[in-house]
Amino acid sequence: MRPVIDMRGIHRIFESEAGFSHVLHDITFSVGAGEFVAITGPSGSGKSTLMNILGCLDTPTSGTYRLSRLNVADLTDSELAEVRATHIGFVFQSFNLMPRMTVLENVMLPLAYTGTPRSSRERRAVGALQAAGLAIEHYDHRAGVLSGGQMQRVAIARALVNDPDIILADEPTGNLDTHTGALVLNTFHRLKEAGKTIVLITHDTNVAAAADRTVRIVDGRIARPDGDASAERRLDPARVPEISRSPILGGAR
Repeated sequence: MRPVIDMRGIHRIFESEAGFSHVLHDITFSVGAGEFVAITGPSGSGKSTLMNILGCLDTPTSGTYRLSRLNVADLTDSELAEVRATHIGFVFQSFNLMPRMTVLENVMLPLAYTGTPRSSRERRAVGALQAAGLAIEHYDHRAGVLSGGQMQRVAIARALVNDPDIILADEPTGNLDTHTGALVLNTFHRLKEAGKTIVLITHDTNVAAAADRTVRIVDGRIARPDGDASAERRLDPARVPEISRSPILGGAR
């Protein structure tokens, strides 16, 4: 199985007035095409920082990230924006829908930025909503009147509308009850069967169990099967100031 996500020795260090915060330590793992992988761990373990790097919303302080064999560090800002728009679909816990827009308008929205004709936008949005499993009678409803499970399916459809290779889902069942969360997970399974690669971040071990395999993060490190955090190649603390002055260094998190 060829990897579409390949991370090697990823470190992420943030600088603030309080000093340096080493959030990710030597993260190394890969995800094959068509795999469904859950990244799990307690709050504050670095999952969201890792998701931002996976989604090309942030850049590691050191290490190599290859996305579909592209070295992300070599891409320009415009190329990164194109990767995010065409190769990655994002699904968030808070849905991030426009409440006064209809379901169909919400799903069509990403296509408006690509110059896609309206007729094609509508056709593709309907196809994405069908793939996400939302009933057709909801398409002309305003997003703000939907249930949590329905809103999450709209969010999944919006992530699918550009036909991305990879779906990144950050706590997609966090605001849902158990039954509705299970329905959303079934949607991800159908997408996997259709050939999509799915990376789902969750703190819920029951949700993680629905994936093909689980990568557990503890204190910014990938945990070994026995539960201990691996730290085989930690950075020398003396190098932290040098790394943290990198032009790609972001703010505190």
